Amino acid sequence: MDVANKSTMFEFVLLGLCNSWELQMFFFMVFSLFYVATMVGNSLIVITVIVDPHLHSPMYFLLTNLSIIDMSLASFATPKMITDYLTGHKTISFDGCLTQIFFLHLFTGTEIILLMAMSFDRYIAICKPLHYASIISPQVCVALVVASWIVGIMHSMSQVIFALTLPFCGPNEVDSFFCDLPVVFQLACVDTYVLGLFMISTSGIIALSCFIVLFHSYVIVLVTVKHHSSRGSSKALSTCTAHFIVVFLFFGPCIFIYMWPLSNFLTDKILSVFYTIFTPILNPIIYTLRNQEVKIAIRKLKNRFLNFNKAMPS
Repeated sequence: MDVANKSTMFEFVLLGLCNSWELQMFFFMVFSLFYVATMVGNSLIVITVIVDPHLHSPMYFLLTNLSIIDMSLASFATPKMITDYLTGHKTISFDGCLTQIFFLHLFTGTEIILLMAMSFDRYIAICKPLHYASIISPQVCVALVVASWIVGIMHSMSQVIFALTLPFCGPNEVDSFFCDLPVVFQLACVDTYVLGLFMISTSGIIALSCFIVLFHSYVIVLVTVKHHSSRGSSKALSTCTAHFIVVFLFFGPCIFIYMWPLSNFLTDKILSVFYTIFTPILNPIIYTLRNQEVKIAIRKLKNRFLNFNKAMPS
């Protein structure tokens, strides 16, 4: 049997986060709450932006797409992990493992480009306000979102194609709660040093480079804002601070995991939980708590819903 056929029949065992039954039940409850909160919070942002005409602007269009990606990122592995805690069934087929790798890199790659698009939007709005309407048009926003998905698809396809070439002939225990290349290639029957270099060049350096570009752009924006003392500048500062918090919390774990793919598995597990479970819920928290326009729109939506219920015949 050739390597490809041997790989397609392979089954992986996801070791998860721990072996303790008590801790598994604790994680089951915590992650279930976080997952529900992530879906509800991000769905609320999407619905609010769609319903409220005051939020029909490029920034909120990009924010809506970020919420959709965050819901997708939270859903590619978390539901399986939650059900595995209940059923005790922790195996995943080779095809299922490849599917997780594909969607993980699709959503993370797309989110990276989308965060850069949001940074570009804020840079033009604050540093070149007179040209904002002509530069950031609805067509440009759609093009930025489409481009982010295209880049995400291309990146994820490269990771899957690479995984398909790996020969698996020995242990099948993945020391994580989902499949990703840094843990899966440890099981391949080849020199992991070369694979580590591939991970660093295709994911680690890309993530680090994008973060440096984003950091530089936000520094320019914050310096520009600092020279103004108007109410609008205060609002811009609040918005950009929220954007940068999201960027830092998303890129930090990604850079560490993919720049040091042979690092400690415990550290990788903690960071994996952070950017697949915790980070997606930070988007609605940060943007609703720090953005007055979103808070007002959510209150209007709530009042509209309550008035509709009162108007319904009993």
